[in-house]
Amino acid sequence: MTQELLRDRAATAFLVGLELPARQRDGWSAAESLDELERLVDTAGATVVGRQVQSRPAPDVATYIGKGKAEEIELLRRHLEFDFVIFDDELTPVQQRNLERIIDCQVLDRTAVILDIFALRARTREAKLQVELAQLGYRLPRLTGKGVELSRQAGSAGTVFNRGPGETKLEVDRRRIRDRMAALRRELADIQAHRSRLRAERAASAIPVVALTGYTNAGKSTLHRALAGSDVLAEDRLFATLDATTRRVEPAEGEPYLLVDTVGFIHNLPHGLVAAFRSTLEEVTQADLLLHVVDAAHPKRAEQMQTVNQVLAELGAGEKPALVVYNKADLVEPAELEHLLAQTPGAVAVAAALGRNLDGLQAAIQRALQVRREVLEAVIPYAKAAWLSWAHERGRVLAEEHRADGTYVKVELEKGLAGRLRAALGE
Repeated sequence: MTQELLRDRAATAFLVGLELPARQRDGWSAAESLDELERLVDTAGATVVGRQVQSRPAPDVATYIGKGKAEEIELLRRHLEFDFVIFDDELTPVQQRNLERIIDCQVLDRTAVILDIFALRARTREAKLQVELAQLGYRLPRLTGKGVELSRQAGSAGTVFNRGPGETKLEVDRRRIRDRMAALRRELADIQAHRSRLRAERAASAIPVVALTGYTNAGKSTLHRALAGSDVLAEDRLFATLDATTRRVEPAEGEPYLLVDTVGFIHNLPHGLVAAFRSTLEEVTQADLLLHVVDAAHPKRAEQMQTVNQVLAELGAGEKPALVVYNKADLVEPAELEHLLAQTPGAVAVAAALGRNLDGLQAAIQRALQVRREVLEAVIPYAKAAWLSWAHERGRVLAEEHRADGTYVKVELEKGLAGRLRAALGE
């Protein structure tokens, strides 16, 4: 089904989830997780026409939900005529094949839907390569008589839940797919090397980097637009943006910084996607400060924060300095918002879409960045006058006095730059 045809008839989907004992430990019920899956399906362009939740102590090895439940869903399919059955957890290739033998339509899982959205949202060359790599990695173990067209044009097959390298009727040998994946990894490594050089240049300039992180749809892109005046896409959809976008921010008071917007996280985010987007997410690990943006009005905000913290820890950024930003504060009762702020010392509440309390956020960012700076007093000999100009360019000169042996300066610098100045002056 092409995207043009989707305008005439939206693809329809039936959702299936399991209520497992493990879900009770992560704070998400099966119904709540299916609510989120429905939003993902809507973002991908399909319409949900029904859902079922089954309680089991563990997934069935062969069919995830058991043969009897699968046959029930096939009877529902004949009545509702939906195009897809979508499971909330990742299915094994065996489970997927067995289910499609019983249910006469395409069977997908949460990972496939997220991959579809990623293919739809990818804009830059890097994001498109990362999506294609993740898609091929997902499809490789599922090749059973169905080939994968290795076109690099997203949407070549054009079907919803099948963007990127599309399915064809030709049998494609696994080695060819592995060769394509190896080529993608090499190209991504080149892009990553270029990104590393840019980071090195930023480090040399000592301008701090502030990275927005958080659950998808918490308002990171809206906040990026509000603080940096950027043209980052911001809309009420999951995974509205995938690409790391960097803009320089010049606050009215304090030092400038680079603000980076990155892909949001989500409950049950497949590990393969974290791995595929690791080079982009390294912007988070290299940042001087993280702004953990939280949807203050969301009923599962605590669980969403926990999800973000878990992924950050997986990326090696769990100990990074972080400032919690409660967004959409205008949608929260004042007493509840006050309670939230009391629970999270140092947090700031804003309404990015309305431009509320952005000055307060800027002040909090400056306070957080201040930790990485120090005030240095030194006498710069006239023979090394170039370092005086350097101090003016790289720091904030608080005092300056010409003396017989050189120029006395009191300058605020990033700690690494202060060390360079001391070394240059032989201190």
